[in-house]
Amino acid sequence: QVQLVESGGGLVQPGGSLRLSCAASGFTLDYYAIGWFRQAPGKEREGVSCISSSDGSTYYADSVKGRFTISRDNAKNTVYLQMNSLKPEDTAVYYCAAYQTSGSDYTSFQKYKYWGQGTQVTVSS
Repeated sequence: QVQLVESGGGLVQPGGSLRLSCAASGFTLDYYAIGWFRQAPGKEREGVSCISSSDGSTYYADSVKGRFTISRDNAKNTVYLQMNSLKPEDTAVYYCAAYQTSGSDYTSFQKYKYWGQGTQVTVSS
């Protein structure tokens, strides 16, 4: 059974940091691109970042570029999202998702098929 579980969310002050984890079970991440998405209240879900399965290439949305870093540890079957310099507008439920591909289409957010349950990130003073 394919399962993704996010953790690491919480309440943080503006300018603070959090590291989200996405742990996979039931399959190996080696052949999957992993993406992080977020959805704020009243807004559509947006793709934040993703990492390829083949060479570790990464993509970031303009809104998080320079502040967020995605990484993967295939030995632990886990992907991370390090979030620094957090802003109130980063407040959202964050989801990770998986897409089985070794190609350059890992940035095609609409193709991600397997989803976690989400973790809340709140940035507030």
